[in-house]
Amino acid sequence: MRQFRVLTCLLILLFGGCMHRPFPVAMRGMIGGRMQMDGNMNVSGRTAVDGTMTMNGDLVTKVKADNTASALSSVVVQGSSDSRTTKIAVIELDGLLVNRNLGGVGSLAENPVALFREKIRHLEQDPTVDAVVLRIDSPGGGVTAAEMIGHDLHRFRQRTGIPVVACLMTHGAGAAYYVATHCDAVIAHGTSVVGGIGVILNLYNMEDALGQYNIIAIPVKSGSQIDAGSPVRTMSEDERATLQQMADSFHQMFVDQVKQARPALAGPSGGTVDDWFDGRVVTGSQAAQAGLVDQTGFIDDAITMAGDLAGIDTDACSVIMLRRDNDRAFTPLDITPVRSQIGSLLPIQVPGLDRSELPTFMYLWQIEPKFSHP
Repeated sequence: MRQFRVLTCLLILLFGGCMHRPFPVAMRGMIGGRMQMDGNMNVSGRTAVDGTMTMNGDLVTKVKADNTASALSSVVVQGSSDSRTTKIAVIELDGLLVNRNLGGVGSLAENPVALFREKIRHLEQDPTVDAVVLRIDSPGGGVTAAEMIGHDLHRFRQRTGIPVVACLMTHGAGAAYYVATHCDAVIAHGTSVVGGIGVILNLYNMEDALGQYNIIAIPVKSGSQIDAGSPVRTMSEDERATLQQMADSFHQMFVDQVKQARPALAGPSGGTVDDWFDGRVVTGSQAAQAGLVDQTGFIDDAITMAGDLAGIDTDACSVIMLRRDNDRAFTPLDITPVRSQIGSLLPIQVPGLDRSELPTFMYLWQIEPKFSHP
């Protein structure tokens, strides 16, 4: 018992000091047996171990593999928490818009197309939601993914009559802008990157590079164009014409949607309306001047506009977001983490395995070519 008291005093002196003047205390010897601590241990100052510290046994860390198990629920981020209060919902589209799962272990990211439909259906079943703000921060995504999200948004507006206002954040280009044109109104920050009305399909010719290492592709195929766009051989003129025709068709679909949704669209200075459709991006301020968006503003302005379109008093209603039980939201600007925490701690990539996705046509503002296809 006496030895235990002495050891306790030494620990207090080591970590707490004496008379507000800490001083180092050397601890020598061995502590035998098992030490168990419940609760939190806080140490202020510098703690050092001189020598070797050995731990026997396993160190176990539990990581939840499925971060999306719970259903969506409404989280009040502004205004009254009374369930009977009229609500304005803020739903978001962040990151690359593709129809596949983007998450990993420790990430809350999901398939953005499936998640958007789930949120739309949730809002359809909530009679207290009178307006929606679609917060968008994305450089674009897949052509088909954009069409699916736009279709769901169009049907939601038809079924419910609820006004939807898009608010473009840092990026609202490509597929993100395509989706925004399906809303009743579009607001962008003055510094937002807007536009990107174009189509891209990333393909590469690595035939010569492979030849330097005596690597020769030996495909067994039936159909001359079944491997059109393959990186291991030069593309034929017929193959290029086929793919170009597809890209032009997708581009025209984008152009038609913009012209239908933005009838007051004006051309750039000294140009025509068609000059906007070459894939260029502009600032939110320039987009507002041209009519690509209705006005510049912030998320609060989008909430106010949505309330005005719905004929409700935004000061008397609450603002909600849809979240799962492990995803926080305290303001309309909160973002669901989309990067795997394991990936950030162990930034290891295996060449080839991380690039196995097939290339696809994209409505995407892409300024940096890369070999990994989104």
